[in-house]
Amino acid sequence: MLPLSLLRAAENSPMLVELKSGDTYNGQLVNCDAWMNINLKEVVCTSSDGTKFWKLTNCYIRGSSVKYLRLPDDVVDKVPEDDGKRFAGRGGG
Repeated sequence: MLPLSLLRAAENSPMLVELKSGDTYNGQLVNCDAWMNINLKEVVCTSSDGTKFWKLTNCYIRGSSVKYLRLPDDVVDKVPEDDGKRFAGRGGG
């Protein structure tokens, strides 16, 4: 299973994004692109020290600043079965 396929299957699902800075964003995934840039809506942002909170209608998160993502377990079942098979046999080394 490829990470981008998992994210695309998670569209319209709730998710948590933690940035390298320690800030967290909880919201609903609108979409993502090939660089893992993420658009969220109905977002609650929490500062890295946990003392400040912001409510945002939507936000854009650059993929290179993401530390980790947390998605609902049922998203894995939405990923297409043939994901990744088209890349089988390439590279490999």
